[in-house]
Amino acid sequence: MGTWERFIENLAGRLDGPMHFRFIVQPLMATIFAVIGGVKDAKAGKPAYFWDLFLAAGHRKELIKDGWKHVGKICLLAVILDVIYQLKFQGTLYPGESLIVALVLAIVPYVALRGPVNRVVRLWEKK
Repeated sequence: MGTWERFIENLAGRLDGPMHFRFIVQPLMATIFAVIGGVKDAKAGKPAYFWDLFLAAGHRKELIKDGWKHVGKICLLAVILDVIYQLKFQGTLYPGESLIVALVLAIVPYVALRGPVNRVVRLWEKK
């Protein structure tokens, strides 16, 4: 079995197997932090987070540091829980899979939602 086939099969097992609650809780936590960050950005008049990461080379490092401050613990928890899951239920450790799961559960929801929350708050405040 190839690496990607194994990854897809292992990921499917995570969705409905033991410890599946983290697929709800961790994105929810990332969403909460994204809302908090997006509201703060809107109040400070900052641009949307995701676009600013790519367009503002001057303070990109500061933006990444700020985002990691919010989502880093959630990402670390996602990695730890995935390692525990792999060792207990699969008997093997695949670090790459753990990092991908953490990226999907924590970082993607945060980055995807912080900017739109900023825009919605700005529109709401203009009314």
